Amino acid sequence: MKKVILSIGLYCSLLQGVRAQEYLTFNPKNSTTRSSDSSSNYQKRTLKFEEANIVSEYYFQNGNNSAITGGIGTERLTDFANSFELRFSKLDRYNRLHSFTADMNVDFYSSASSDKIDPLTISSASKKDTHIYPSLSWSVKDDVLRTTHGFSYSYSTEYDYKSHGFNAFITKLSKDKNREFSIKGGAFFDTYMAILPSELRPLTYPSGAEGDKRGIAYKPRNSYNASFSLSQVINQRLQVMAIIEPSYQEGLLSTPFHRVYFTNGNETVEKLPGTRFKLPVGLRMSYFAGDRTVIRAFYRAYVDDWGMTAHTTNLEVPFKITPFFSISPFYRFNSQTAVKYFKAYAQHQPSEVFYTSDYDISSFTSQFVGMGIRLAPPGGIAGLLNWSSLEVRYGYYSRSNGMYGHSISAHIKIK
Repeated sequence: MKKVILSIGLYCSLLQGVRAQEYLTFNPKNSTTRSSDSSSNYQKRTLKFEEANIVSEYYFQNGNNSAITGGIGTERLTDFANSFELRFSKLDRYNRLHSFTADMNVDFYSSASSDKIDPLTISSASKKDTHIYPSLSWSVKDDVLRTTHGFSYSYSTEYDYKSHGFNAFITKLSKDKNREFSIKGGAFFDTYMAILPSELRPLTYPSGAEGDKRGIAYKPRNSYNASFSLSQVINQRLQVMAIIEPSYQEGLLSTPFHRVYFTNGNETVEKLPGTRFKLPVGLRMSYFAGDRTVIRAFYRAYVDDWGMTAHTTNLEVPFKITPFFSISPFYRFNSQTAVKYFKAYAQHQPSEVFYTSDYDISSFTSQFVGMGIRLAPPGGIAGLLNWSSLEVRYGYYSRSNGMYGHSISAHIKIK
C-alpha cells in the first residue's frame, strides 16, 4: 500500500546542518599526498564500529477518496515503521576510509481501504501486512583525490510485490574544499502480483482471504533514476546546492485492484501507460544565522509526461536552546496538478484509453508542519555514554481534499 508521508527520514535535517558547519571549517592544510611506498605510512586498522541508528515511527491517516473503491471510501491507514542501522569503517593500505552500512527496515501496517479489495470478506488477508526492506552499502573516501564513491543494494518484499535495487554514486571535492559535484544512479527491478477486486476475478479464481493473496499474473516494473548535484560554499554562513533528478519507469505502473467506474455505470480496473518520465529540479540552502540557529530551505519543481506539474517548498529552522538541547520547527507546502488520466468517481468515459481515480495523482495542495526535539548531552542519554543522542519528531499532514495524517518518530543514535 502507498503511504503519503515518509517522515522517518526527516531526523537527518539537523544532522546535515551540523555536518555542513564542520565542512565549512575544514582545514585544507590537513590533506596529505599518498606515498608510493605503502608500507611507510600504512596504519593497520581493524573494522571499527562507528554508530548505530534506531528509528521508530507511528503514522496514521484518514480520508474519503480511496482508489481501491474508485475514488470514494475510507483511506484509513496505520503504519508502525522500524529501522535499525549499523555503520562500520576501516582504513585500507592507502589510508582510504571504507564505510560499511547495514540497514534493516520493517513496517507493520493496517489498511481499511485494502480490506475493500474483497468487501464481502469479514477480514481479508490484505487488510494487514508486513513490509520488509533491508539494504547494504559500501563507500570509499579518498582524501588525496578528494573523491568518495560507493555502491548499495536493497531488497523489498510485501504481499503483492518484490523488489531488487542497485545504486552507485561518486562525488568530487574542489581543491579548496568549497565545491562538491555528485553523480548518482540507481535501478530498481520489481515484480508485482496482479490482484483483482473480488467482483472482477475469473470464475476459477479463489474467493475470500485466499483471493486477496493470489494474483492472475506477475508483472514487472522497472525504475531507473539519476541525480546530479552541485554544492557550493558561498561564505562561512551560506551553503547552496542545486539538484536535478531525472527518472524513468516502465512496466506495470497501474494498480490492478484500483477500481474505476464509468459514466454508464460499468466498472473496471485502473489502466495507465506503461512508461513514465519524471524530472524534478531542486535548490537547497543552509544558512548559519549564528551559533544557535541554522536556516534550511528547499524548493523543488517537478514535471512528468503524464501531465503532472508540482512545486514544493520546505523550511526548517533548528535552534539550539543549550549546547545539548535543540528544537527544529519545520513546514512543507506542496501544490500539484492532476495527471491527464485522472477523473473522480464515475466521471470517466467508456471510450477513454487510460483511466484512474487515484487521488494521489490528482490536483491538490498539501501542508506538513511539525516540530523536532533533540537531546545530545556530553555524558550520554540517561547517563549512558554510548547513547549519544535522542530525537523525537511530530508532524501533521493535511490535503485540500480532506485527507489528513499524523506521524511521530523517535531516533536513537549509539556511538
